[in-house]
Amino acid sequence: MRFKYKRLKKDKAKDVLLNPRKDRRLLANVPDKEAIRTSVDRRGKKVLEDYEDPSSFIKSKKAGIRYVMQTDVEVICKSKKGDSTFTVKSLDVSTTGILLELKDQEQLNIISDANSIRLKFRVLPGSMPEGYEMNVKINGKKVRDAITADGKIMCGIEFTESLSQYSSRKKDRYVLAASSLLLLFISMFIILMRTESVIYFKFNKWLYLYSIITAVFLLSRYLFGVLYKPMPIDVNYTPGVTIIIPCFNEEEWIENTILSCINQDYPIDKLEVIVVDDCSNDNSVDKIKETIEKLNKEAERFDAPNRVKYFVQEKNSGKREALSRGVLKAKHDLVVFVDSDSFLDPFAIRNLVQPFKDPKMGGVSGRTDVANTFTNNLTKMQSVRYYIAFRIMKAAEAYFDAVTCLSGPLACYRKQIVIDNMKEWINQKFLGQKATFGDDRAMTNFVLNGYRTSYQDTAICSTIVPNKYKVFLKQQMRWKRSWLRESIIAGKFMWKKEPFMAAFFYIGVFVPVAAPVIFTYNLIYVPIVHRIFPTTFLVGLLMMALMMSFAQMFFRRSTTWIFGMLFCIYYEAVLLWQMPIAWVTFWKSTWGTRMTPSDIEAQRKKEQRKGFSILRKKGENAFEE
Repeated sequence: MRFKYKRLKKDKAKDVLLNPRKDRRLLANVPDKEAIRTSVDRRGKKVLEDYEDPSSFIKSKKAGIRYVMQTDVEVICKSKKGDSTFTVKSLDVSTTGILLELKDQEQLNIISDANSIRLKFRVLPGSMPEGYEMNVKINGKKVRDAITADGKIMCGIEFTESLSQYSSRKKDRYVLAASSLLLLFISMFIILMRTESVIYFKFNKWLYLYSIITAVFLLSRYLFGVLYKPMPIDVNYTPGVTIIIPCFNEEEWIENTILSCINQDYPIDKLEVIVVDDCSNDNSVDKIKETIEKLNKEAERFDAPNRVKYFVQEKNSGKREALSRGVLKAKHDLVVFVDSDSFLDPFAIRNLVQPFKDPKMGGVSGRTDVANTFTNNLTKMQSVRYYIAFRIMKAAEAYFDAVTCLSGPLACYRKQIVIDNMKEWINQKFLGQKATFGDDRAMTNFVLNGYRTSYQDTAICSTIVPNKYKVFLKQQMRWKRSWLRESIIAGKFMWKKEPFMAAFFYIGVFVPVAAPVIFTYNLIYVPIVHRIFPTTFLVGLLMMALMMSFAQMFFRRSTTWIFGMLFCIYYEAVLLWQMPIAWVTFWKSTWGTRMTPSDIEAQRKKEQRKGFSILRKKGENAFEE
């Protein structure tokens, strides 16, 4: 009997991604060892070191990034000749200015002669970094104009204040005040609700104890998340770093990933990139070769031929094998794992290494943002979830130097720790099944058992998240299974950590595992048996959802804050019920979203059962005839 292995269909929905204007230099952010480039915005090796505050340099650098944005712009010009108003199209925008395409020479003359220029436009969602989406009415001045070869008239307008300053003056301070008051009110309301629970202990002490524990756990995480501060940049601390990118069937994104990893503001002789393809069956290898050839030709001055390497596995052996091969080939003492659909901020590595000034630090996670936030409602929900998971949850754990998951998109380890645990990591089994996913949590456990782990909020990468519910649900099931498996393992040693962090961890495992039981009891058992509407329980859920949304509003000032509430509703209605399934299937090794060897074997068995079922049915029909 022959079995056909179907490749899982890739997500074909069109993702909405940031679209910055490409720099004519392939490695525009890499320090120039020859000091040929000396302009003030990033050119030359000494530029960053000349700033007293490195964060100011980074802010000024990012302020000049131009993003493609085509939208209507109303231009209001005032001059001695009179007032004129007309509407044109924008071509790109940065926080400091906008490029307009004018209709004719007359419009250019009006702008050139104007004593004052006022622009009205909307920053479209997804056209600039999250938080900038807003209506703008701002003054500006003409700084340049040009006529292209095809006769188009371009005009550059510089804003009198940056969009970040405008946003702070017009929007952010009100959003900050409103979200602060709302977060305070919600926190007090939750405390009062849980205080009231003590009165009802005599009715069901275990239920109300759970509600108190949950409230304390939630509020404490937000508290320590707010208290967290990332380590500042020490420009003189630049340890050697090797970035390792494991790749499997990522032909669409791998080029962007490689370029973002090598295009770092970091000393050339202290950064290398290794790509390990795990025997992809698409065009990933060709894309890797093409990208490296491009680097070798266009970036020879930046020693790209010696700093970017790739290896292809002879057979598909899994992500851990690919990462391990990269670690063994790495020449530096710190190794950074980057997923093949994740893209690094130009200053990610410089920020990520800072906590390693502590010799007891074993691993550090960066912050992962969603790259395709504004694609649809699902990606917007994930954007809020990702931000809160990193900026609040991981930040709270970092307060105690005990981050429990150094996430796959961007994490840094001491190479020797990885090598010391490599054999056990690669061959990890649980209940007799080989562990094929959850590699980040598994390695974090090895590190956490003897070293400190931390989180650096200023080390930022963005990643592509699922934009279809079917793929998303498979991903979430895989994550829940690995979380359960690794939580059981971590539970064996987390009691050795700081007492509050240890309690933090065990409560964090207990609350989500017990949640389906509590939810069923409150929303099904109580209304049916006791005929009581679960008002208090529902209000509690609403308060937790609002806290997530208003925390997003407080920290990010983004219009996506409302999707925090929607995610919480979706979680309670759908994702929560994956947990009972994960209880009884957490030893499974299939990914569900890509055809790993485990998935192929599972599909073979499924096809075999289906084939036998058909043969049996035919036999029964023949017997009846």
